[in-house]
Amino acid sequence: MTIRRKTLGFAALGLAVGLAGCSTMTGGRDRVVKAAPRCSDQTVQIYFEQFSAEVTKEGRAVLAAAAAQSKPCKVTSVEVLGLADNVGGTPDSNLDLSKKRAQAVTAALASVGLPAGEFKVSAVGETGSTTADGRSRPLRRRADIVVHLSAPS
Repeated sequence: MTIRRKTLGFAALGLAVGLAGCSTMTGGRDRVVKAAPRCSDQTVQIYFEQFSAEVTKEGRAVLAAAAAQSKPCKVTSVEVLGLADNVGGTPDSNLDLSKKRAQAVTAALASVGLPAGEFKVSAVGETGSTTADGRSRPLRRRADIVVHLSAPS
């Protein structure tokens, strides 16, 4: 029990010294907090349920985070690519589904407040969804989003 009290005493002393050290910093934290935003391109992926073009709750959260990170920057363009797997449907229906996914993501980006920029929306359907030996590629029920950012003018 005595050893434990001494350990806690040293921990409290270390905390007090550490906090006291923070109060003597002159402008260090302000420089970090007020640093210029890093406006590099962002790439995110949104996944969909099978045969669905509805953006999920998790997908909306990812898009909201991307929009929030983009706020201090200038959005120069946004690329949205819809994809589909080949697990069901025809090539034409999968292409249509991937188009709907890209459109749903574009609408969701606007609803979470992504600053306006040029949107490039495309879809590839099930193209590329199989490996060379004919197996289905996993994780093709998605949209790929690239937000191109630049420093604010």
